[in-house]
Amino acid sequence: MVLQSLAGLPAFLVYFCEAILAVLAYLFIYTRITPHNEFELIRNNNPAAAIALGLSLLGFSLPLISAIMHASNVWDCMIWSLVALIVQIIVFFIVRIPVPNLPQRIADGELAPAIWLGLASLAFGAINAACMTY
Repeated sequence: MVLQSLAGLPAFLVYFCEAILAVLAYLFIYTRITPHNEFELIRNNNPAAAIALGLSLLGFSLPLISAIMHASNVWDCMIWSLVALIVQIIVFFIVRIPVPNLPQRIADGELAPAIWLGLASLAFGAINAACMTY
């Protein structure tokens, strides 16, 4: 019975490791594209940076979850993870249009711009996930 339950363990490990790599790649690329150092700001107790990055990560994770659930194989999942990453980067640049100096305002600890960026990232991540109907 236990062995039967663990039959899916290899696939779980493959997709789980792919997800970890995708999240690390997302954080690496996203934090290089933004003009401020999110992790340094978070280490310095800047809640605005934590909110913006955390919600952005959730916005990336939703389509990643959808990709894992619907992908026909791990390569398919990786391709759709890349699509999710690209969408989040586009959202970062679009959200900056109505809010002047958005990155600097987040670096300065302003919560409203951080919440705006984070929730927009989350909203578009949810839309992105829903559109992954392959």
